[in-house]
Amino acid sequence: MEGFRWIIPLILAVSLVNCSDDLRHRPPVAKHGSSHPHSDEEASRIAMQIDALDDDAEVNPWELSGLFEGDILLDSQQVRNGILNESARWTEATVPYYIDEENFTDEEELVILKSIKEYHDKTCIKFRPYRKNDTNWVVFRSTSSGCWSNVGMQSEGQTVNLHSPGCVRHGVVIHELLHALGFYHQQSATDRDEYVRILWENIESGHEHNFNKYNASDLTSYGIEYDYGSVMHYSAKAFSKNQEPTMEALQPNVTLGQRKGLSDKDIAKLQHMYESRCLKRRESENSEPPGFVEQLNSLLGILGNNAIFSSLT
Repeated sequence: MEGFRWIIPLILAVSLVNCSDDLRHRPPVAKHGSSHPHSDEEASRIAMQIDALDDDAEVNPWELSGLFEGDILLDSQQVRNGILNESARWTEATVPYYIDEENFTDEEELVILKSIKEYHDKTCIKFRPYRKNDTNWVVFRSTSSGCWSNVGMQSEGQTVNLHSPGCVRHGVVIHELLHALGFYHQQSATDRDEYVRILWENIESGHEHNFNKYNASDLTSYGIEYDYGSVMHYSAKAFSKNQEPTMEALQPNVTLGQRKGLSDKDIAKLQHMYESRCLKRRESENSEPPGFVEQLNSLLGILGNNAIFSSLT
C-alpha cells in the first residue's frame, strides 16, 4: 500500500503532459498589459510595499499598484468600459486562460487555480485553458510590479498581473478576475454616498480621482444593495496620507472590504451580468471545462495534496 500512494499523483502529473496541444499552447503576446506600466524606480517601490504586507494588513495589495483606482489598467486608446458595456462580456460566460508557468512556483499556480475553482463552484462563469483558435483570453503573469487587470473582456488577449509573491493570494486573484469579468470597485457605485462618507482631507494629494463615482449610464448594481463586504470594496484607509481613514461607513458595525473571496452580493451581481450568456453556453453548467481539472489535479498530485477533484463540481 505504501508504494500505491504514489500512483495516483504520478498519473495526475502525467495527465497534464498528455493534454491536447491546443490546451497547452502558449498564446501570442497579449495586446493589453504586455508592456510595463511603471518606471523601474516606481516598480521597485510598489513591489517593496506590496511584499511588506501581511494577511492582516489594513490596506489591500491592489490599492498600492500605482494605476487607475490602484489596479485598473487603462490603455491610452481605451475608452473606459462600464459594467453595462455588453462588448466587455466574455462569450458564453467562458474565459480562456493561460498561466505563464515561468513566472510562478507550483504553489503559486495552485493558488490561481483554486481561485478559479471558487468561480466554478459559486457562479456560472467557467475558465478553461487557452486554445489556439481563441481570439480573446487572459494570461496570468508576474513580470510587472503590482496586482492589476483590465476591466471586462478586451480583444486579442489581456494580462492579469500578479506580482510574486505579494499578489499571489486567493482574495487578490479573485479581485483581479472580477475586474477582468467586468467589475469596477464597489465604492465607485453611483449611490455610494448613501452608504459611505469620503474623508477627502485624509486622501493623499493627487489621488482624489480614485474616489470618483460613475454615472448610472455606465454602471448598475442589478438591483442589489450596496455591499460593504464586497471583495471589490476599498479598505477604510485606501490612499491615506496620514494613516487615518479615507472612508467611513454610514451604517454601524460594518467593515469595508475583505480579501477572503466572493461575497454573496458579488456572486449575485455576477450571475445577473452573465445570466443570458451562461444559458447560451453549450457545455453543461455542472461540469468543469476541458483541461481545467487535469491541470488542477496535476498540481495537487505534484505538491502531495490529497484533495482530488472529479470532473463534476
